[in-house]
Amino acid sequence: MRTDIRARLLAGLMVASSPMAAFAAAQDYAFEAIKAEVHNGPGSEIAVRLVHKPSATPVKDAIIFRTRLDMSPENMEGMATKIEPLTESEPGVYKFRADFTMAGGWALKLQAKIQSEPETVQGTVVFTAKD
Repeated sequence: MRTDIRARLLAGLMVASSPMAAFAAAQDYAFEAIKAEVHNGPGSEIAVRLVHKPSATPVKDAIIFRTRLDMSPENMEGMATKIEPLTESEPGVYKFRADFTMAGGWALKLQAKIQSEPETVQGTVVFTAKD
């Protein structure tokens, strides 16, 4: 009887300490620029990859529900521009079309929901618009 209880306790400890029992947190994800240099002008395409940092794997099917593209890297946060989502071309890569109105640094600020992640994932990716 005692051996049975010990075996159950040991099995419970093994499950609780396994990687499957550990949940990811929002800070375990990052947005990365596919190409940080972009064309300054209307209709420029930009793309970001969403990565699960511990496993270095792309995250597909995230729901990006908030985006903002502004010139905060140039201390001009009030200078924002329109951005529209495009279709996902490959797993974990999210594309957008934006109207860059001025050369310089632009920050794409994103918020996303990931399946099975209770927290909202947030990130900022900096692009440089060049003539």
